[in-house]
Amino acid sequence: MPNKVLPPSGPGRPKDLVKRKAILEAAKSLFLSRGYDGSSMDVIAAEAGVSKLTVYSHFTDKETLFAEAVKSKCEEQLPELLFELNDDAPMDQVLLGIGRGFNALINSRESVELHRVMVSLAAQDSKLSRLFYEAGPQRVLNGMEALLRRADQHGKLRVSNPLSAADHFFCLIKGGANFRLLIGCGDAPQGDAAEAHVRDAVSVFLRAFRTDQAS
Repeated sequence: MPNKVLPPSGPGRPKDLVKRKAILEAAKSLFLSRGYDGSSMDVIAAEAGVSKLTVYSHFTDKETLFAEAVKSKCEEQLPELLFELNDDAPMDQVLLGIGRGFNALINSRESVELHRVMVSLAAQDSKLSRLFYEAGPQRVLNGMEALLRRADQHGKLRVSNPLSAADHFFCLIKGGANFRLLIGCGDAPQGDAAEAHVRDAVSVFLRAFRTDQAS
């Protein structure tokens, strides 16, 4: 069997974790290039350079693997650490960090292709759509909701409805550019343009929810 993805384990890298990462990388690549239906566990195993049994030992079924692949992609750009609230951290810096990560995530080639795959499957498999939403967008939204609730409790922001505010924040970051990118009518903002967009979105958000004492 060809070993296309599996890297050398190296010192201090447990073999099981290396294989799991290789499987996830293969799954992300194949789900995007071949779609969900076109990516069998046999093909994913071959792409990862492991046996089919190994794939099933790490991930119970293809649905579980798909959900974990989506979660892994989100965690690359938005690790849970970003949603922690340090008492000494200015809110604008916290929000800028999240905004930059989210902006990079939604405008990445992998994310755009995955969204297109999900739209194409929307009328066929609602269960798969739920798996995608819960593993990716819902996880990110929940993390932001929890952060905004803590910010309100600590007097850093005034947020009466943290879930709604979290939704507003991510919509501001998406803007119109992400929709144009999804339908092939524009390019993702890069470099200074991307930074200016995120800063503008954070500024608007803070004007809506800042308290007199917020820093």
